[in-house]
Order: sequence, then structure tokens, then C-alpha cells
Amino acid sequence: MICDMDKLRAMQTFVAIVDQGSLSAAARVLDSSLPAVVRTLAALETSLDVRLLNRTTRRIALTEEGRTYLETCRQILGELQEAEARLAARHEAPSGTLVVTAPVLFGQLHVAPALYRFLRAYPAVKCRLLLNDRVVNLWEEGIDVGIRISPLDDSTLVAQSLGAIRRVVVASPACLAEQGEVTHPRELAGRNCIRSHGGGFGQWRFWEGGREFVVPVDGNLEVSHGLTAVEACLDGMGYGCFLSYQVAAPMADGRLVRVLKDYEGPARPVNIVYPHARLLPSRTRVFVEWMKRELRALRDVSTQ
Repeated sequence: MICDMDKLRAMQTFVAIVDQGSLSAAARVLDSSLPAVVRTLAALETSLDVRLLNRTTRRIALTEEGRTYLETCRQILGELQEAEARLAARHEAPSGTLVVTAPVLFGQLHVAPALYRFLRAYPAVKCRLLLNDRVVNLWEEGIDVGIRISPLDDSTLVAQSLGAIRRVVVASPACLAEQGEVTHPRELAGRNCIRSHGGGFGQWRFWEGGREFVVPVDGNLEVSHGLTAVEACLDGMGYGCFLSYQVAAPMADGRLVRVLKDYEGPARPVNIVYPHARLLPSRTRVFVEWMKRELRALRDVSTQ
């Protein structure tokens, strides 16, 4: 029988024979002798009780069992190399250029500050931060990491959860004192509402009894930028509809009050995504783990 360590060497020898096309060529690549390669292959076939290769004086050919076993060998040896590379990468300081993309407002409020701290911790890394609200193709545009606020449709990407967000309706204490707090979304029809691009201009969406419904809203202020709408809401101009991350800070310190919580829609996932790769560069791997720690507050949004 072949022991486990010898089995790995035998698998490496078998793959080398197939890749090089002959036993003698495999011996040269492995820096071994031809008789040693012949003995290793014979011992492997005996251990498996199958013939892996049909050999003549001119050529070798895989048997059906050999083709199946070759795939297994490549997978096992590849995973072993990956594990060894990851262990080695733990001792390497992240370096090189990292390209990151995120939605504009989420990037400004959360990704950029976390990225600044990452770069201070790992000064050998250079970063390009691309903020835009379109879904970019990471492969085609040469992007290492993306932040997505939506379910992941692209199966070529790896996704790790950063948390979840909701669309919430808020108002300042002054607004509530002046206009009165609403207890049902339809009561917004008689209130001054700040309409913004992110909030859905003249229609806000709610859920009741497992079904979505739309409430028309109106007011004397309409803005095209989310942060301006938040500032107007803080100033007491009216009710506002925002993604929870946009108003997390003023909700936490009481400057904005969350209303109509029982009618909010399902939470939206926030993921950090990157292309499938057997071996991630150290800078990418470390950045992903960094962002998961930095944005852990998003994980509590569903219970807030």
C-alpha cells in the first residue's frame, strides 16, 4: 500500500506524466529518474487496483478510469496549493493596487471612511475608489471589489454579507410637533413630505399584511440629491423617506424619529462582492475582512 504522503507524490507523478506526454519527460520535470517514475506509477495503479494509462513504446493514453482519476488529482493538488498559498499570504503585508466600487451615497457615508482607515493600517496598498449608482461589471472594468445593495444575480461573483438595510420614513421632533405623528401610511396624504429621487418622488411604497401598496405624497420641496433631502428633513421641512443607512446617525442621536415601522418593506441585502478566484491577492482578502468588521452595524438594521 502507498501511504498518504507517498500517495500525494504518486498523484503529482501521474499528473506530470499526462501533462508531459511521456514517462521520461515527466522524470525530467520532476527531477527524478525514469525507473523511479515507472515504479511510482505501477505502485499507484496497484494501490487503486485499476490501470490508469495504456502504454506503448511510442505513446501513452488515459484509460476511462485514468481520466476520472486525473480530474480528482488536479482538484486535490490544486486545493493543496491554494491552502499552502493562503498560509504563506498570512505572513505577507498587503500591497499593490486595489480597485473598489460602491453606490455614491453609501460610498460617501460608509465605504470611504472605512477605506481611509484601511489605508492607514496598510500603507503599502494603493486604492482607486469608484463611486457610481450603476451596476458595474467587475470583470470587464477591472474592479477587485464591489459593494452591492441588492440581491446578487451574477453567479460569477462571490458575495459575503455586510448586513441589510430598509427604506424608512422619518421626521424631526419639530416636524412631528407641528404636523402630528402619523400612525398609518395613508395619513401622509395630509402631511408635508420631502420628495427626493431616492425616496420615490411622489409615491412611497409600504407593506401591510404581506402585500405592497403605494401612497401618493406631496409637499412644497422636491430635491434631486439624497443628502440634501436628509438635511431638509433635519431642518423640520417635513417627512422624508430614505434608506436606513442614510439616516442612521441622526436616528441614533434622536435628531430624526423613525415612524411607520410596522409598514416597512423587506430588508435589502448589502453584500461585498468580488470575482471568483482560486487565490485572492492578500490586499483583497484583507480588505474584504476589514469591511465586514467595519460595517457590522448594518447587520442589526432588521431589529432596530
